[in-house]
Amino acid sequence: MSLKLKVDGKEIPLNEFVGRMLNGTITGAVTSLKGIKEDWKKIEIEIGK
Repeated sequence: MSLKLKVDGKEIPLNEFVGRMLNGTITGAVTSLKGIKEDWKKIEIEIGK
């Protein structure tokens, strides 16, 4: 699996620990939702303020 973090279009480098932690947290939360298939290909999250 891969993970990219971009803030205002700029990619933010992640160390291995943070990348794995975010990847696991996001994947676990999303795949536990009703209606999400096990063979998903890509998860996209956009947060604005």
